[in-house]
Amino acid sequence: MPGAAASRYDLERSALADLLADEPRYRVDQVWQGLYTHLVDPADMTSLPRSLRERLTAALPRALSEVADAATPEGDTVKRLWELADGTRIETVLMHYPERATVCVSTQAGCAMACGFCATGQAGFDRQLTVGEIVEQVVWASRRAARHPAGAQRVSNVVFMGMGEPLANLDRVWGAVERIHGDLGLSARHLTISTVGLVPGIRRLADASLPINLAVSLHAANDRLRDELVPVNRRYPLDALASACRDYVAATRRRLSLEWALIDGINDRSSDAEELAAYARGLRAHVNLIPLNPTPGWPTKGTPPERVAAFADHVRSLGVNTTVRRNRGTDIDAACGQLRASHEVTISRPARRAAGSGDAEGPAGAVTEPGP
Repeated sequence: MPGAAASRYDLERSALADLLADEPRYRVDQVWQGLYTHLVDPADMTSLPRSLRERLTAALPRALSEVADAATPEGDTVKRLWELADGTRIETVLMHYPERATVCVSTQAGCAMACGFCATGQAGFDRQLTVGEIVEQVVWASRRAARHPAGAQRVSNVVFMGMGEPLANLDRVWGAVERIHGDLGLSARHLTISTVGLVPGIRRLADASLPINLAVSLHAANDRLRDELVPVNRRYPLDALASACRDYVAATRRRLSLEWALIDGINDRSSDAEELAAYARGLRAHVNLIPLNPTPGWPTKGTPPERVAAFADHVRSLGVNTTVRRNRGTDIDAACGQLRASHEVTISRPARRAAGSGDAEGPAGAVTEPGP
């Protein structure tokens, strides 16, 4: 990958065997277990001779270097800003719940989808992440969750909902999925890929070897409004998206989730609820409604809480399983791209005007995870 140095979690097992060709064969197992079972740095693999630990430390660098760390007072939401080997920056969010810990990982540095509802979309695209850069985020979260102030937890859920569009980097994202599943030991049913609706990628997932979960960032259920909020809809409109999603559900037998960020006066009207319900019923999909975190420099106005509740009730009354996602990390810039923005630039991009919306403001970001 141009601009990205190979790191310890980029290494395939066969490449590690080549690196250790002058060592006894069992050293490969020891090192692999150290990385993926014990989640330790080579320097801390005490079963290895010191000379080998030093050699591995030099040969297998970390991909991620900490820039900033933010946590809620209770430690339930933790966000880490990383710098990569080439100087680009990404974010990872760890969310603790009573029954589980979930990590939200980035798949690209920046994003080219140009959606208005996340800070990443405001900052533009830098590059794709490698398999190792994605996997190392999960390893960090696993180590951090084990030190949770309220008691050690195991990361049980991974959501590919951080910076970037996962299906625009699908080869490397799927490589990370296979490594997380096969070597870190997480079940496919606890892995979720989110997309704004890249139809070719959804069709590839339908034929993939692991039946992971799929979440689609919908945000509008008519093409006119969705063209404005989610520009990729102009290429893959709602009918094409629905067809791909039906095929995905039929092939994997996994439930589809539809994500809907509620924007005041834009997509939170009764007519929007009716369009959403009709679209979701046709796919037998679950709906996740997202209260928005504000994004610095972007004058977004999310739907007020009482109207979020009313919108949810309306969709439910139309026969659709609906949840309102718990908003996490508003006080620590935890929405996608916010922490990076606060450490790098002041965003002054003007709000996008939605079709037929008058002077309504564009959407911001939220950090949440899929519903049950």
